[in-house]
Amino acid sequence: LGMLKVIKKLVSIPVFVMIRPRGGDFCYTSTELQIMKEDIMSLKEAGADGFVLGILTRYFMPSSKGKIWKLCCPLPATFHRAIDMSRDVSSSLAKIIKLGFSRVLSSGGSQTALEGVKVLEAMVFQVRGGLTPGNLAEVLQVTKAREFHGSARIPVKSVMTFMNSQVCMGTEANCEYLRKVTSAELVSSFLKIAHDCWGV
Repeated sequence: LGMLKVIKKLVSIPVFVMIRPRGGDFCYTSTELQIMKEDIMSLKEAGADGFVLGILTRYFMPSSKGKIWKLCCPLPATFHRAIDMSRDVSSSLAKIIKLGFSRVLSSGGSQTALEGVKVLEAMVFQVRGGLTPGNLAEVLQVTKAREFHGSARIPVKSVMTFMNSQVCMGTEANCEYLRKVTSAELVSSFLKIAHDCWGV
């Protein structure tokens, strides 16, 4: 909640919040679904402009379990890249639209949007996945997408003057001393490329 409130004070664009109780797959337990519901209700009160989430069945298809997307109303809901882990992207997209999601984040069922560009071309979506200043123009030109999503992150070293190499709190050695942050320069580069493609 604290992060949302601070971000809302710093930016004037809509802020969509990711609802994901854990890493791993997208087939959630009843307890995890309840956590997601509580998060949505709290974040709506805190001023979220929309939500990003995705739930799959154990058979790798979009799930309506818990009817969580209904809690997002009247705010827009985006189905995230869980669709890329589904059994069939096209069938999944049809179900997602029927459920009432307004957007889909997808790389076309491939590792990157460029690799899945042919699938993306046939979808109505927001392009997402492995986008870089080097491939964004090609992806936008082929898909004709008017929206895209990219982390635009770069690694930044810690300012700490002492690093204890014997202790690791994360999954990789010394990962506490390197973090990824969104780069204003990369964001500007993305926007320039997109505006050139769109003729803005």
